[in-house]
Amino acid sequence: MNPPGKASPLTLSPARKGEAVEIVFAEATEPLELTEFLPKPSADLPFLETIDDTDVLPAPQVVAEPLILTDAHVITQPADPRGLIGRVWDFVCWCVRTAFGIVSLIALLALLAAIPGVNFYVLGYLLEVEGRVARSGRLRDAFPLVKLAPRLGSIALGVWLWTLPIRLLASMAADAHLIGPGSASDRNLYFALRAVAVAVAVHLCLALARGGSLTCFIRPIKNVRWLLSRVREGNYWTTAERAIADFIVELRIKHHLWLGLRGFVGAMLWLAIPTALLASSRQTSGGAFVVVVFGGLQLMFVFNWLPFLQAHFAAENRLRGMFALLTVWRRYIRAPFSWLITLLLTLTLSLPMYLFKVVLPPQDAMWLETLVFIVTIYPLKVIAGWAYHRATVREQRPWSLFSLLVSIVGWGLVQLVLGLYVVLVFFTQFIGEHGKGVLFEHHAFLLPVPF
Repeated sequence: MNPPGKASPLTLSPARKGEAVEIVFAEATEPLELTEFLPKPSADLPFLETIDDTDVLPAPQVVAEPLILTDAHVITQPADPRGLIGRVWDFVCWCVRTAFGIVSLIALLALLAAIPGVNFYVLGYLLEVEGRVARSGRLRDAFPLVKLAPRLGSIALGVWLWTLPIRLLASMAADAHLIGPGSASDRNLYFALRAVAVAVAVHLCLALARGGSLTCFIRPIKNVRWLLSRVREGNYWTTAERAIADFIVELRIKHHLWLGLRGFVGAMLWLAIPTALLASSRQTSGGAFVVVVFGGLQLMFVFNWLPFLQAHFAAENRLRGMFALLTVWRRYIRAPFSWLITLLLTLTLSLPMYLFKVVLPPQDAMWLETLVFIVTIYPLKVIAGWAYHRATVREQRPWSLFSLLVSIVGWGLVQLVLGLYVVLVFFTQFIGEHGKGVLFEHHAFLLPVPF
């Protein structure tokens, strides 16, 4: 820094690329005293006495040569050596990997939803998806296991492909034994079946130990080399234990089970009494019918708010959030149209699922129906989380006459759809395989299964 009261002797004017940079030494604000630089007068230098201490010379003005900025002075970031084709290829690979991960994730959730008890994990996962989107509002947060899903899908696909020869050989061996018991063909096929089964089992174990990617299932020789190298280094069991522990941690089994169990209990507390009143009688006349109508009206009220109460519970991760009706109402008035559209989509997409409850498939084929339930309910959770986030971050605006009229008309339309939905749900007990139990299977809010 310059001393106070003195100007900088150097001035640099800014310039763009291709323009000259003019460097000017400005005139000093104080004169330059020569006595500071000349020696003191003495007998050897008598001529110095002629210079008075007060004699001063003005500071010279120096103008430097212009500096031209060229391309050599510009620092540029090096280009991607792969070029456009490499970037396009990376994008295509990312799209294929993400699509394969989403398909694998949906299939995995469908398989787990078909297992009683384990389907609470699926409900917890769907609530986790809803809570993530409700907190961030980003679509990419709707697939928390999408990084792990491709590995699970590759494992399922690899195991299925490698067990296919075993199934074919088993069928051929059974036919040979039926046609000629004890014949050479029977013995040869029996031996081949056992040998192939042992070889495939060893290969699958090594492929899973290496990580379970698709390349691990198609390179058996490399799997053997990898095992020998791990054995020589003596860290096989440590590596396998760490990989399994990381895999289990990423699944977040305890978190999703606990979240699904609490979400199920909270929703059932809202639905139990109105559903019980709706299922109290099958008659459509008399005093019992009044109880049924009263239960249907209560269900309409619950259906109005339960999707957003679940979103609030998932976002807060607290059970009491399932009963914060006043908080949800305050958020509703900030974005009423988003909430009404979400509610209409929830009712419209969940109603056709009752048709799958007319005749249930065998337990080993239940995943085919749960696949339809997951594909239908998954986007509903994402949309509900988005509507909740929109109502949270949006500032409340004063209601205009037009917006008030549109909101009233939309709310009335939703109530008509709700009434029709409750009536149709009431009649599902006459066509469902579980009878009145179908009324308590609110798959849009409880377990996403047809049972």
